Amino acid sequence: MRHARLLRSLPLAATLSATTLGAQQVMAGYTPAAAQRQKDLEVRAIAVPTPERSSAHSRTLSKEAHVAGTPAQARTRDYVIAQMKSWGMETEVRSYDVFLPHPTAVHVWRLSPSPRELPLAEPAVPGDPSSALSQYPTVNGTSGTGDVRGEVVYVNYGLIEDYALLDSLHVSVRGKIAVARYGRSFRGIKAREAEKHGALALIIYSDPSGDGYASGDVYPEGPNRNDRGVQRGSVFNGNGDPTTPGYPSTAGAKRLDPSVSEVPKIPVVPMSYGNAAELLKGVRGHDLPPGWQGALPFRYHVGPGPVQARVQVRDDRATKGLKPIYDTFGIVRGSEFPDEIVMVGGHRDAWGPGAADNVSGTVSVLEAARAMAELVKGGVRPRRTMVFATWDAEEWGLVGSTEYVEEDSLRLARGGVAYLNQDVSAQGSHFGGGGSPSLRGVLRDVTKAVRDPNSGKSVYAQWRLESAVADSAEPAMDDPGGGSDYAGFYNHVGMPIAEWGFGGGGGVYHSQYDDYAWMSKFGDPGFRYHAAAAQLGAAMMLRLANADIIPYDYAEYATTMLTYLPALDRVLARRSAGVGTGALHTAIDAMHAAGAAFNASRDSALAGGAQGVPLARVNSALREVERALTRGEGLRSRPWFRNLIYAADEDNGYANVVFPSVSEALKGGDASLTQREMADLVQRFDSATAALHRARAAIGGR
Repeated sequence: MRHARLLRSLPLAATLSATTLGAQQVMAGYTPAAAQRQKDLEVRAIAVPTPERSSAHSRTLSKEAHVAGTPAQARTRDYVIAQMKSWGMETEVRSYDVFLPHPTAVHVWRLSPSPRELPLAEPAVPGDPSSALSQYPTVNGTSGTGDVRGEVVYVNYGLIEDYALLDSLHVSVRGKIAVARYGRSFRGIKAREAEKHGALALIIYSDPSGDGYASGDVYPEGPNRNDRGVQRGSVFNGNGDPTTPGYPSTAGAKRLDPSVSEVPKIPVVPMSYGNAAELLKGVRGHDLPPGWQGALPFRYHVGPGPVQARVQVRDDRATKGLKPIYDTFGIVRGSEFPDEIVMVGGHRDAWGPGAADNVSGTVSVLEAARAMAELVKGGVRPRRTMVFATWDAEEWGLVGSTEYVEEDSLRLARGGVAYLNQDVSAQGSHFGGGGSPSLRGVLRDVTKAVRDPNSGKSVYAQWRLESAVADSAEPAMDDPGGGSDYAGFYNHVGMPIAEWGFGGGGGVYHSQYDDYAWMSKFGDPGFRYHAAAAQLGAAMMLRLANADIIPYDYAEYATTMLTYLPALDRVLARRSAGVGTGALHTAIDAMHAAGAAFNASRDSALAGGAQGVPLARVNSALREVERALTRGEGLRSRPWFRNLIYAADEDNGYANVVFPSVSEALKGGDASLTQREMADLVQRFDSATAALHRARAAIGGR
């Protein structure tokens, strides 16, 4: 996600928080008396996370490459648990045996012209001791195995439309070795399409037009990817352990043979642009389609050949394909509503030292947990249960968090209030956030209470300044699609989620150079934004855990939904689907009215002290609102995805799809199915509105 200068003092941060919070007229979800106590608690919590502690955590957790399933990753588990125990927290570790084949051999040769083996490993760079340590081989996670040779074909980004264009040019990758550049889609989609079109192997390289010298100076002189930097990463398109699809990998679980799962069958190897040039500069064949030229210093061609290559990947799946992974939890039991759960989490595993991805997120979770532990020592206990989680094997397909959600889905469905995600929480100074529209107001409010380390303004004020939004508008927030650990909570269970972080430029993603030296020099010098991310996390956890009435905003939710309808109408008209969005518009309007009426009744009751209001009943009905927008049988294309509001694009992976059940029916050209899916979605919104009516009735409003 997103540099910095020095936090002058913790008292200043606390003073800003108190001043900003004091200026707020109301705190959604709280009585006036409870709001004042809450302001004081948040000021105390925000004062706890520090740059110094953040730096120390980062240095320890990123001192070596810690790939899931390795002893180094188990050491990160031990560190996190030891820290939480030292603060007096209750802890838990859950272990799952999952399919994680590790490579035993990875080689790429240019066979002609001028045969040579390409040196795939990332070399050490001056001034960076971690870069000289042992590194994970340059292979994509869950790559297929094999030893293949063939002519090279350049396939641009390896997208569906790229192969369609190649077909129109009568260029085939069948029996060839495809070379694609990173970008525009998830690497797993690139692997899927290469295999579907008959390629023997896929090489994916980082073109300098993306995160290399075209963007700025390269490491170690600058933050961008140098000519030997490699982006590793999984090419599995599913979520969780591929051998236990839809259910947890617990002891005795029935398992699919990996050969019939959705993992790639062909070798898939990531490569630096320095090595890719050794293959691409000799390719000739068909001339280059418009837009396919990258930034390497020669004219690209499609091929095939005359360059020939050999790719070899071997792994340990036959002897040790299953490996243990470990999720960790720090728990603070709720004093009043212990079965209601507010959780913050981030993944611990990485493809290298992982200082940005995702030691920064782990540090944010740890420092937020320490803030809460300090409050507990002072006699404070939250009303709802807080869970501070770190996940394993996220990089292999959100495995650790997915297995947990699948194991605890019933408990989460009943009592899950919110999941807060921390993935690359500090890699620059520019704030960004997003998640469920119902939680965006809370996140905006909390950003007013934390100081931006560079400007001295609140994070919110700096965010607005950089976003250059009109006085009447709010900075844009991202929608929850997929690609990080919130997916299980949101897509599978229907829990509201939020995420945030500070980002900036850089090109060490998934490389050996994503380490403490890079972070200290380029990503977050002084580790002030690590601390700021944790301060936001501590305040968000407290805000949601202590509220009298959970401060979801379903008026804003409905307003957000309405913004998607014009685009959907245009697609419906273009596809001649025989259905419009009129009924959906009416249903969302009704939800907006119910959300606004609920907010008014809630605020009125709380302003009067909420005497006699059955809070547990109100909150239970509120938790049902977004659950109503899920479907037990899931999407027809992907049953694991139950949420009908947002999902990752099945043909992109990174892109977000709104109203996926309708969108996928439209994409398939089935007018009858589109009508049925539209009617089903309308009914889901009606059910969500009914839950809002129940919540308002419980307060005492009609």
